[in-house]
Amino acid sequence: MQIFGVDIGGSGIKGAPVDLDRGDLAQERHKVLTPHPATPDGVADGVRQVVEHFEWTGPVGLTFPGVVTAGSTVRTAANVDKGWIDTDARALFSERLGGLPVTVVNDADAAGVAEMRFGAGRGRRGTVILLTFGTGIGSAVFSEGVLVTNTELGHLELDGHDAEKRASSKVKEDHDMSWEQWGHRVRAYLAHVEMLFSPELFIIGGGVSRKAQKFLPYLDGIRAEIAPAQLQNNAGIVGAAMRAAEQGTTTG
Repeated sequence: MQIFGVDIGGSGIKGAPVDLDRGDLAQERHKVLTPHPATPDGVADGVRQVVEHFEWTGPVGLTFPGVVTAGSTVRTAANVDKGWIDTDARALFSERLGGLPVTVVNDADAAGVAEMRFGAGRGRRGTVILLTFGTGIGSAVFSEGVLVTNTELGHLELDGHDAEKRASSKVKEDHDMSWEQWGHRVRAYLAHVEMLFSPELFIIGGGVSRKAQKFLPYLDGIRAEIAPAQLQNNAGIVGAAMRAAEQGTTTG
């Protein structure tokens, strides 16, 4: 079975049909740049370009980098235009996609459900926390396999700042930090999260998961096991498709 997944990030909008039996992309993903400012209309146009690239006509699952309530209303917009707040994201994207069935979920939550079923969290119980390091820091918290939605742990205070303003991969790039320098900031952040939640496992997601060997050695002193996301930067696409499938409309 295939469903289309789209991952909306602060820098790029990427998507592809997803094989839900394998938990992997059915075709090579297509990516367009996220517009700046990332207004609702601009992002919706980018999503349309990605979906139309594949001539897709079935259900679509989408991630959003912020809190999305069960009714699909956007509540936060830290790394996109503030015009998103109180937008009905599902209605907007469905209209822009010609009425296709649409499901919208928080981006880190989508990555988390994919990793828990197909990746580094498969079969793990207890408390598992996935953290995505990108333009910001997203989080997905699982207790005994059950997702606690919209946790937004990237906005915990760290050294007097939003944690994502200290330890996101964008901060590393903006300040030309070495892997060691950035790794020490990530370690401080993980130590803070660990103090609050005492997880058995941290899963490190986002684009940096492809280069885990460059920073994992600097995450010493953390009691929880630390593992890079196995689906790497495709986890959001896969998770978005999984969530769309759970809405009961499928194709392929």
